Amino acid sequence: MNIVVPIALILVLAGAIFGGQAVSESRADNRIQQALATALESSNAIELKFLQQVNHGYGVCGLYKVASSNQGYASFFYDKVNETVILDVNSRRYTSNCGLSAFC
Repeated sequence: MNIVVPIALILVLAGAIFGGQAVSESRADNRIQQALATALESSNAIELKFLQQVNHGYGVCGLYKVASSNQGYASFFYDKVNETVILDVNSRRYTSNCGLSAFC
């Protein structure tokens, strides 16, 4: 009993912490997809790929693709603070945050 209760408590606590992080990541992906859909004026599903936290976690760089499109992936920067998306890879905000990332 002295061993089982603390181990069970540790497992429950670890599940709560890591489960909360997974839910938080899922919500962040949904916000990015919504911002991209709004910027692209599209109601189609948006696929995300190679997401990378930048600027100490205040932004996300990655690739997106409209699911129904035949075109390939394109780069974007998502500002978590202002909840805005930057699609112009030549803009100052994109280059200062995503610069020379591997997925450009």
